[in-house]
Amino acid sequence: MIHWLAGTAPAPPYFAVIFSSTKRTPRDGYAEMDAATIQAVEQVPGYLGHQSVSSGEDTLFISYWKDEAAIAAWREDQLHRTAMQAGRERWYERYDIQTCEVRAARAHRHPA
Repeated sequence: MIHWLAGTAPAPPYFAVIFSSTKRTPRDGYAEMDAATIQAVEQVPGYLGHQSVSSGEDTLFISYWKDEAAIAAWREDQLHRTAMQAGRERWYERYDIQTCEVRAARAHRHPA
C-alpha cells in the first residue's frame, strides 16, 4: 500500500526511487534513524509518498517525488547523508537504487 503524503495519488508524471536492500544484524540505531528520516522526508518540498515491503532482512522501499530536483534536495539533506553513511558502514549488507519516471499509473479498489 502506498502512503501518499496528500492522501491520494498525484497525476503522472512523477518519479520513483526504488531502494532494495538486505540488512545486516545487529542494527543498533537503525529503527531510530529510520523513524527520523521518514519524519524529515515528509518536510521536503516535492516528496509525494512511499511504500515498503519486507521479507526477513530484505526490503523494497519506493519513494515518490514530484521531480528530480526534489530527489536531489533529499539526497543532499544532512540527516539523510548521515543515515546513508551509517547504512553503508553498519546497517546494509547490500543495496541497489534505481530512479524511474512514472508516466502512467492505474489503480483498482474493490467496492466495499
